[in-house]
Amino acid sequence: MNTVLTAGIGLKPQHYDAALACREDGLWFEVHPENYFVVGGPRLAWLEAMRARHPISLHGVALSLAGDKEPDAAYLARFAALARRIEPVLISEHLAWSSWQDAYYPDLLPFPRTNEALWRIVDNIARTQDALGRRIAIENPSHYLRIDGHAWDEIDFLTEIAKRTGCGLLLDVNNVYVGARNINYSATEYMDRFPGELVMEVHLAGHTPDPILGDALLVDSHDMPVAPEVWRLYERLIVRIGPRPTLIERDANLPDFDGLLAERNRADTVLRALPPKVLGS
Repeated sequence: MNTVLTAGIGLKPQHYDAALACREDGLWFEVHPENYFVVGGPRLAWLEAMRARHPISLHGVALSLAGDKEPDAAYLARFAALARRIEPVLISEHLAWSSWQDAYYPDLLPFPRTNEALWRIVDNIARTQDALGRRIAIENPSHYLRIDGHAWDEIDFLTEIAKRTGCGLLLDVNNVYVGARNINYSATEYMDRFPGELVMEVHLAGHTPDPILGDALLVDSHDMPVAPEVWRLYERLIVRIGPRPTLIERDANLPDFDGLLAERNRADTVLRALPPKVLGS
């Protein structure tokens, strides 16, 4: 499939009618596959109707690639069945864990970047890509506190994972900005070091100050517009690495569709300043 993508929007049921009717050039939508692990019914029919009009990306939130066990076989089978049915233009997941010793936690949790973690994650990504029959992209995490025991720099760790598995990377610019503010590193230096040749997708989202600590702790809340500082980092990135499919993420405090489309169109304008990237070519 040779699909030209510019900027997309995280798809929510509230926006179904407006999204289906929208005809912006280069527009695409992203969904969490776990919401569509069904064999039929209105939810899947809705997604298939959208796929007939617009490219769809699947952004997983429950693979637990950094967990202590290989991905659940039944989960992977449902994921693969959905991917065959929808034929997404992109598939991605997080560098995080959400299950450990058979306990599940409804969050994307951090871990020490050790050699043991590297081997485990590489194996889990390889199993996932084998099950799906295609390359996926791995997203850089948000950070809220310093964790001891790292043997690897984060960018080096992500690059090594990509080298060993053939996967790509998803660069979430808001995650970089939030982490830089929370644990005191340079967001600009991080962005400038990130390996552009491995970036398959970019995410943009909003954040909020913690209700108690305020600006001392930023939360990757996805409930606000993209901040000006994040837009500046994004524009700097695109100038350096060229256009990449870019998603506006909004999961709470949702505006109407036109409000999200306005942010999407801002990213689209940045991308169209350079030749578009063609996926699958």
